[in-house]
Amino acid sequence: MGKQICGRCGHKMVSRDFGSLQRVWAFWVVGLMCYVPANLYPMLKTKTLFQNDESTIVGGAVELAHHGAYGIAFIILLASVAIPLAKFWAIAFLAVSVKSHRAAANHSRQVMYEIVEYIGRWSMIDIFVVAILSSLVQLKTLATINPGPASIFFALSVIFTMLSAQAFDSRMIWDEPAKDGDPS
Repeated sequence: MGKQICGRCGHKMVSRDFGSLQRVWAFWVVGLMCYVPANLYPMLKTKTLFQNDESTIVGGAVELAHHGAYGIAFIILLASVAIPLAKFWAIAFLAVSVKSHRAAANHSRQVMYEIVEYIGRWSMIDIFVVAILSSLVQLKTLATINPGPASIFFALSVIFTMLSAQAFDSRMIWDEPAKDGDPS
């Protein structure tokens, strides 16, 4: 049996995955479970000659705002708090809406899915910033910056939300609702 190619777009045709929603929810729940400690534990551990400081994501943003770096504090809150929460909400909305067939227009849901997929590629930028800071600021006894336990949980949360979004079969957005009495 040869490969079937789509006559419209030319891509290889792939069979439906009827267990995709179960994987979406499984990855989503694990991602959410990792997101909670990512915000409770310290993201960075800063050690200077006279002081040791551990800061959470929100605590670090508040500290930056107190020092007048409002723009950076806003970017940190947006990238580390608002966008991950929006991704959790969007994935859950998509998974629920394909089952209920009520919520939003198909085109809007497809755009939402594509946005979540696109943002997923950039979600690890927070972890890269922590890694870069940790490697650049190593002045032995004067100052050091090390990643805190939250960095592991945040990375895991990002990975699991990306897996959740990738497990979602976007063709379900376009499926027609089953008729009453139809067993499918």
